Amino acid sequence: MTVAFDEMSLSDGGCREGYAAVKRWLDSVSPESLTQRRAEAELLFRRIGITFAVYDDEQAEERIIPFDIVPRIITKSEWQGLSAGLEQRVTALNMFLADIYNRGEILRAGVVPEALVYRNPYYRPEMAGIPLTNDVYVQIAGIDLVRTGPSDFFVLEDNVRTPSGVSYMLENREVMMRVFPDLFAEHRVDPVETYPEELLATLVSCAPKSAPGEPTVALLTPGSLNSAYYEHSFLADKLGIDLVEGTDLLVRDSVVFMRTTEGPRRVDVLYRRLDDDFLDPLTFRPDSALGVPGLMIAYRAGNVTLANAVGTGVADDKAVYSYTPEIIRFYLDAEPILKNVPTWRCREAEARAYVLDNLSDLVVKEVAGSGGYGMMIGPAADAGTRELFAAKINNDPDNFIAQPTLALSTCPTCVEAGIAPRHVDLRPFVLTGTDQIRIVPGGLTRVALKQGSLVVNSSQGGGTKDTWVLEE
Repeated sequence: MTVAFDEMSLSDGGCREGYAAVKRWLDSVSPESLTQRRAEAELLFRRIGITFAVYDDEQAEERIIPFDIVPRIITKSEWQGLSAGLEQRVTALNMFLADIYNRGEILRAGVVPEALVYRNPYYRPEMAGIPLTNDVYVQIAGIDLVRTGPSDFFVLEDNVRTPSGVSYMLENREVMMRVFPDLFAEHRVDPVETYPEELLATLVSCAPKSAPGEPTVALLTPGSLNSAYYEHSFLADKLGIDLVEGTDLLVRDSVVFMRTTEGPRRVDVLYRRLDDDFLDPLTFRPDSALGVPGLMIAYRAGNVTLANAVGTGVADDKAVYSYTPEIIRFYLDAEPILKNVPTWRCREAEARAYVLDNLSDLVVKEVAGSGGYGMMIGPAADAGTRELFAAKINNDPDNFIAQPTLALSTCPTCVEAGIAPRHVDLRPFVLTGTDQIRIVPGGLTRVALKQGSLVVNSSQGGGTKDTWVLEE
């Protein structure tokens, strides 16, 4: 079995670049002190009220997301390479979306199969030909990265519909600064606190040309029953914008207005945390009580910007993901800076045969799955589960891809037994405006708290860490 890359410790007992002060701290602090600091951090999170919902049999249980007090370190040089790769990738994905909803050059060239786009459940024919400000479809992207070696980073998936988790990144930093001021004093850590102002600048830059004066931005939420509602209200507060539900908005003369005590007020940009299906009952699901009747009329007229755009889900489909290197080469005439995980598309007969013959060694995923659901980790699955997935693949091969089981890197983590290595991933957040691309240094590190587990999702028992990009 492949040994996971330890981000802090060298095989000879030494310490990797950036972790020296953290290792000295871990070596010097008592177990009792660690326990106390963990309790302080948990108390702060409970006071803040940062929660997420786990759905079970249609019942939502609110939980505090587990937080690990040992920071993850990324050096400045490592971050510079990642940042360049993230900017390149999101630029190409925006170009891909603008192309498939307009000229379709990449499809005519045969680089990406037409069927993969036009039969995709997230493709929205209603978006065809709608002019967007500077062709920005994805204002907010969360790109999931995993590390397997000193300089080996892979993109695991692209989240470009309604990526979540940034509130945890911001709250993790605030809690760490309050609980560990001594540890911060020994490091020069790049700030993440600028994210809200960077996000607002991005959204304002994408306002429609018809917006009068200073654009009005609002955050559209499905409501308090949504699993990420805490984040919606948190971000609206940090951005200084209104948090609205569909019933707070109306469309008049192809313009979106917000109901206020002083009368209707025009809204120019909607940061929407609502899935496409529910946005407008006149265009999508007629039974939706969450959206705004006529919203797509205002959108087509160029009187409101939706961030992210309708129909972006095509670009975070896991089968389309497998073509991202080709997408980058097609639009940017450059080699991808960040690598994809090798991927077998079960829709292809030869790949499907290989996957079925090697289920015990592979990770199988639904192409539209998220949150750790709809997947099977072959080495950890029993024979019955593998047989079940084999039947699913044979029944609906287009719905599945498979990837090798990567040895995700580990970071020191504070668990009940003390400090132990646990597997991690990283979700940086990339903001694309009409003026520039903004990436705050670091992102959300998610950690698999169960020993040996590779599943980092909070809904599956994972936790989070503060991510420190160190100045050199």
